[in-house]
Amino acid sequence: MSRVYVSSHPLVRHKLSQLREVRTEVPAFRALVRELSRLLFYEALADARTQPRPVQTPLATTQGDYLCEQLALVPILRAGLGMAEAIADLWPTAVIWHLGVYRDHDTLQPVTYYNKLPSALELDRAVVLDPMLATGGSALASIALLKQTGVARISFIGLIAAPEGIQAMQKRHPEVDLFLAAIDSHLNEKGYIVPGLGDAGDRQYGT
Repeated sequence: MSRVYVSSHPLVRHKLSQLREVRTEVPAFRALVRELSRLLFYEALADARTQPRPVQTPLATTQGDYLCEQLALVPILRAGLGMAEAIADLWPTAVIWHLGVYRDHDTLQPVTYYNKLPSALELDRAVVLDPMLATGGSALASIALLKQTGVARISFIGLIAAPEGIQAMQKRHPEVDLFLAAIDSHLNEKGYIVPGLGDAGDRQYGT
């Protein structure tokens, strides 16, 4: 089954509380998404491979460690965009593949409307980014598309998940690890996470 990691770091819990607050305005909300994304990415890539190489400091030569994984960031449009931009600052060599998936409000099923995944690429890991894992439909569809490219390892980073989304992910993609800031109570009749934070895309972009 998927391993589910929920951050217990006090800084994550603090920033998530600010993010949930209905009075948090767009600029602050956007900044908090970026900050939380970086913190969760830091935990998700704790096992990243490095390659030893000598480093010349001003005083002596010492052993250094350099990242050697080929990484792709896969934000699910549009809410995942803010997460990808923040993480790319930490890992500048990562490629960014865009996927546009939205949830039909009547059927709650995912609809893919934009796909910029390459047909094939040598890659060590892909990280799917979406602030909310609600029904799981968008993430499930995105990961299925990624698997068709032959990516060896896929992880998911989200801010808040519902139990229903986690269960769906573990059933369809049990090898995908999930890195989250919180697991909330349930989904309401419209498929929104409760207590959640509302629509992450709308709150990021003021729509």
